[in-house]
Amino acid sequence: MALNYIWIAFFVIAVCVAAVKLAFFGDTDVFPAIMNATMDSAKTGFEISLGLTAVLSLWMGIMKIGEQGGMVERLARWLSPLFRKLFPDIPEGHPVVGNIFMNLSANMLGLDNAATPMGLKAMEGLQEIKNEELKMKRERGEIDDRELQRLRDTASNPMIMFLVMNTAGLTIVPVSILAYRAQLGAAQPTDVFVPILLATLISMVVGVAITGAIQRISLWNRPVLITLASFSLIVAGMAWAAQALSREEMGIFSNNLANIILLGIIIVFIVAGVRRKINVYDAFIEGAKGGFSTAVGIIPYLIAILVGIGVFRASGAMDWLISGIAWVVEACGGNSDIAGALPTALMKPLSGSGARGMMLECMQNYGADSFAGRLSCIFQGSTDTTFYILAVYFGSVGIRNTRYALPCGLAADLASVIAAILVATLFFG
Repeated sequence: MALNYIWIAFFVIAVCVAAVKLAFFGDTDVFPAIMNATMDSAKTGFEISLGLTAVLSLWMGIMKIGEQGGMVERLARWLSPLFRKLFPDIPEGHPVVGNIFMNLSANMLGLDNAATPMGLKAMEGLQEIKNEELKMKRERGEIDDRELQRLRDTASNPMIMFLVMNTAGLTIVPVSILAYRAQLGAAQPTDVFVPILLATLISMVVGVAITGAIQRISLWNRPVLITLASFSLIVAGMAWAAQALSREEMGIFSNNLANIILLGIIIVFIVAGVRRKINVYDAFIEGAKGGFSTAVGIIPYLIAILVGIGVFRASGAMDWLISGIAWVVEACGGNSDIAGALPTALMKPLSGSGARGMMLECMQNYGADSFAGRLSCIFQGSTDTTFYILAVYFGSVGIRNTRYALPCGLAADLASVIAAILVATLFFG
């Protein structure tokens, strides 16, 4: 429901801003620009979906091998103590736990191409769990057919927790950001590495805490605290690596670590399939077919959200919003350099490519080693594209009522922005 109102707001605000620009500033190009944006955004949405088809087919094929080989089920058993606390509505030992873990792991390693298929696979599993529960309620006469259909289109608590964990964008290997900083002449491209780790960890903790509070999940327990401590140790280890290695060594280390882990997953799944004496090739083909149908299914949802964002940007509303916030920051006596990085923070929940462009523009205008340049990199690396994730993941399983998923995701984004500013001030202010 929240996405419905926001999507309408994109168009209403865009038209109002465009009318003001035409009537008072004589901007005769604004309405043609808006219409061009609708066409271009729709085309972009289709092209993204088309590009996802190959990746989804590949990784859903690999995941099917993992399922039939027993690796996903084994992962679910290992992670059961933690995930029972975070996802109490998921049956103990259910294979979807393994899918969730692999999706979050791929995100942490910056492997977006692998994370999306794994996330969509997890959403399918969560939808199946919900549908089984609804079927039993219907058989017991607890709900009628109309209520059954309504609940099928409504996000479950585990879906929302999973989506918020994705939108928080926990990342421990921000390879692309470090590469961009090196290309733009940063003296030490890895100097934003630790700040990104800290900001993204805070974003994840806040997002999970808020969602857990709404779902009345107690997070003050041993498995959750042990996991948090483990992440803190990982952050400390990565921070040490960032300080101990040169920028060339850090780039080689980051790239090889992520890709070795990814290739290792494929090999382990194939070996597990061979040990179970399954037809590995047929299992891959079966899973790949599902990837193709999933990619086709998300096209309408992806086009809808991208067109809304495109219209909002083309009207100039985004520029006005950024200028207004920058004026408020400066009027309140805030660091004027923060305003230069704010476009990245405001764009990231809407568009990953748009935020990346804002980050590069900020570094080009202010310098890669300026406060604004570094802050924009921390913004880029410490959260994820909330609207895109909600549209694609919920769209893949036909969810229309997202309940409180969007507010919780945006709360994690806000926490990330605040944390990024504080951390950047601490390290570079």
